[in-house]
Amino acid sequence: MNHEALAREMRELREQVPGITDTAVAAADGMLIAADTADTIDPESLAAIAAAGLGIARRATAVTGRGAFRQTVTYGSQGLAAFYAVGDTALMIVLGDEGIDIERLHEQTRPALGRIGSILTGAGPDPLAGTPAGTGPHAAAPAAPDALVGAVTDTATEGV
Repeated sequence: MNHEALAREMRELREQVPGITDTAVAAADGMLIAADTADTIDPESLAAIAAAGLGIARRATAVTGRGAFRQTVTYGSQGLAAFYAVGDTALMIVLGDEGIDIERLHEQTRPALGRIGSILTGAGPDPLAGTPAGTGPHAAAPAAPDALVGAVTDTATEGV
């Protein structure tokens, strides 16, 4: 897996949608893969809670005959938490403030999910990005998962 490409996707989504405050990618079992979160958020707990919610949401979607689960959004008094399926094995978590444009979030997240899925699986050509996953001028050697969490988290808090 190309950890730098994954971190880049998370940063780019944040740049494209004003109001995104934090992002994370987790395995469907709740294991954290990458996080771009503020110091006030425990990304491992966020991943575990999101995975539990994913299981419930997938079951509810199946029981009600609504097809494959794609996304769910939870609104709070200070913003939202959006949970997106990344294939069958992972999920992306996006936290946003009260001013986030939910339609723009969904619009920008759809193509990012395809690219993130390709990065996670190490799939060949990424039709949405135009280059094979893990190649090109920005490709980097994979980092250890713990190194990615720390590195991405640090960039999320710069200037805060």
